[in-house]
Amino acid sequence: MESLSLAFSSGWASGVNAYLVVLVLGIADRVGDLEQVPDALGRWEVLGVAAFMYAMEFVADKIPYVDSTWDVISTAIRPTVGAVIGVLLAGDADTLDQAVSGTVGGGTALASHLVKAGTRLAINASPEPVTNIVTSLGEDVAVLAVVWFAIEHPRAAAAVAAVLLAVGLVLLYLVARLVRRGWRRWKGRGDPQPAAP
Repeated sequence: MESLSLAFSSGWASGVNAYLVVLVLGIADRVGDLEQVPDALGRWEVLGVAAFMYAMEFVADKIPYVDSTWDVISTAIRPTVGAVIGVLLAGDADTLDQAVSGTVGGGTALASHLVKAGTRLAINASPEPVTNIVTSLGEDVAVLAVVWFAIEHPRAAAAVAAVLLAVGLVLLYLVARLVRRGWRRWKGRGDPQPAAP
């Protein structure tokens, strides 16, 4: 149950910033030699690649429209990382447990990735760049906090991740409704008005 909770939390976080999740888990394993974190994440080459990719994402995520392009590219990467981490967290468990853990990690990562990508598209409608920077920094802090908390308290962190995911889905739904309503109004302004009798 602990590994499933950690898979859910890290899956949510992977959907937002997969490279930061690998870095946090890998560094935690290196520093604390934690039993629940797979040793594969603490390997120097894994940490090096994750640090390099995180640095690239850190910059790309702050630039309007570049962040959405990065999100499109990451649509295959983030859920895959979430699933792989889920399988690794299952450890030497039987195949069914690994499949469940991988599905939980990958499925949660996909859901949170869709929330992030959709929210960023809505934010890009704003002409100023400050919103992107603040949102990106907030996402990084949330990922860092949830993953770090999940290492010590996996069940509580899973509950926090579930709330964040639910709030994100509701927010995305409301934003989509507003965008649709605005689009209809804008489209309706261009229609010719019928002549008065």
